[in-house]
Amino acid sequence: MGRKVIGLALIMIIAFSSVVFADQEMSEVVVALGKNLSADQRQQMLSSFGVDENVRIIEVTNEEERQYLGKHIDEKLLGTRAISSVYVEKLPEGEGITVQSNNITWVTDDMYRNALVTAGVKDANIKVSSPTQVSGTAALTGVIKAFEDITGEAITEKEKEIASEEIAKTATLGNEIGKEKAQELINNVKIYIINNNIKGKGSIREVVKQIAEDLGIELTDNQIEQIVSLMSRISKLNLNVDQIKEQLKDLSGKIDRIADQNIEIGSILDRILNAIIDFFNRFF
Repeated sequence: MGRKVIGLALIMIIAFSSVVFADQEMSEVVVALGKNLSADQRQQMLSSFGVDENVRIIEVTNEEERQYLGKHIDEKLLGTRAISSVYVEKLPEGEGITVQSNNITWVTDDMYRNALVTAGVKDANIKVSSPTQVSGTAALTGVIKAFEDITGEAITEKEKEIASEEIAKTATLGNEIGKEKAQELINNVKIYIINNNIKGKGSIREVVKQIAEDLGIELTDNQIEQIVSLMSRISKLNLNVDQIKEQLKDLSGKIDRIADQNIEIGSILDRILNAIIDFFNRFF
């Protein structure tokens, strides 16, 4: 009789521990579903993420998508429905950010990662998916909402806006010069200006031109100004290269090389000064 009681007690303890562990594990996962998914699509998304209706679920609307991206991308890409969905799992500190996407046509995994670092998201395993091929614009808002829900930490409106602008401008530039070149250019410029505390638009412009030249990328004046405008805003955020390296672990060595580049950002000032001196010399 005693053995039966002890055995029953052990079973109850193990069962209780399993429930507690499952609750703790589930509390570290949030799924953000597009508001306009059908019931069947909703189940399809949950199944693709390996979860069910018991997981913590929030929704993303097209209105939220437009709030942050409406100023930066074509109306056609925003559409009228929020379909793309995300799975966000909070990882232990120092694990970094990983992103996997499915059926996303306009935004790449690295574009998501780079923008999320800008927004202050960290240590998360992220899956972005859609039942049909979509641009993936709603997903960034979904990741940010889910991350805030898990951590209880609010991401500022300024960080959300700049991260949205970054992903929009990188993807737009990607249509013009190629996705890989665009994300490499934007990330390299961002790392360099953050590491060297560059904030002036003139200096940022020189960095953009030099890094584009180093990567063999030809930019129009309008493309340069779009990047300068974005980087000017990014330079005012509380970011540092060590944080970026910790979140983008696979790029750590490359980030060090970018940060250590020596770009002559004062050259434009020298040219202006020389032009003024030359003008007055000729005038008098």
